Amino acid sequence: MANFDNIKLEKGLYASGNFTKSLESIDPSENYKGTSLEGLDAYQRQLKRFGIKVGGPASDVVDKFFKNSQSAVLFPEYVSRAVKQGLEQADILADVVASTTSIDGLDYRSISSIPTEEEKEIKVVKEGAFIPETTIRTKENLVKLKKRGRSLVASYEAIRFQRLDLFTVTLRQIGAYIARTLLKDAIDVLENGDGNGNAAETVSVAQAGALTYADLVNFWNGFDPYELNTIVADPAVMAEMLNMEQFRDAAAGLNFHGKGDMITPLGAKLLKSSAVGEGKLIGIDKTAALEMVKAGDIMTEYDKLIDRQLERAVISCTAGFAKIFDGASKVLSV
Repeated sequence: MANFDNIKLEKGLYASGNFTKSLESIDPSENYKGTSLEGLDAYQRQLKRFGIKVGGPASDVVDKFFKNSQSAVLFPEYVSRAVKQGLEQADILADVVASTTSIDGLDYRSISSIPTEEEKEIKVVKEGAFIPETTIRTKENLVKLKKRGRSLVASYEAIRFQRLDLFTVTLRQIGAYIARTLLKDAIDVLENGDGNGNAAETVSVAQAGALTYADLVNFWNGFDPYELNTIVADPAVMAEMLNMEQFRDAAAGLNFHGKGDMITPLGAKLLKSSAVGEGKLIGIDKTAALEMVKAGDIMTEYDKLIDRQLERAVISCTAGFAKIFDGASKVLSV
């Protein structure tokens, strides 16, 4: 068994962009199966080594990380994890992204396949006959990656005696800000395309300014051969939908009022976001509409956090979005 108590912690472990992965290569979790440390990853074992408790009413103060030079190395990873936790809690991207691609650089060219109606049909092939082809090409333009982040400004003296549990709340809010901005980028690509001439088709309601259930049914029906399984709507449009008689039956009301789960007769998951333009809703086939491209994970300026003990450090995430199948997303304009 590897002895996690004797591992030398240094800033170089952040060089790969994934501190925990670097630690795991030195101290694999599989070596702890069947022990009291099973279930902890390499980073969590280091927290245990230095007796640092980051959550709960009895959590330690920030100063506990800086008791010695080795435990201070753990602080940037704590910040990254807290921010990521906030990002995941506020994130609805998982409900609109079909695929996530992680890359090491900043240049990425996605692929696309735009079949004709005839190509979508899988016909019977006679013996010795030519088998129809589906062509997959790389897109003409690169996926635009954007760096999103917040600057964490605080003096060590100001926060050294703050409980980590409370400090985590602040860091989670930074993650929530990043999540909302990433969603705004995703909505923009779904509606306006990724620069490859693939903006979503916009469908108008029968009577301008008035959304009816018939409009929604027609919108749903227009997705064939894709499936309308996710709807992201402007808050005002969402309220208009939920006030429709068809959305206020007994079963839907029980789920909405009891658990906050919004059920629609169309079978799609309803999501509310101010990132959607006023008077619009975006219908998505979640399995085929959008690809998320990430250049690494949540990044922190670990040098500043360790050497200067906070002061000012940037927490960021670099990501972009690309459409996969054009017809898998449409816009309904009210």
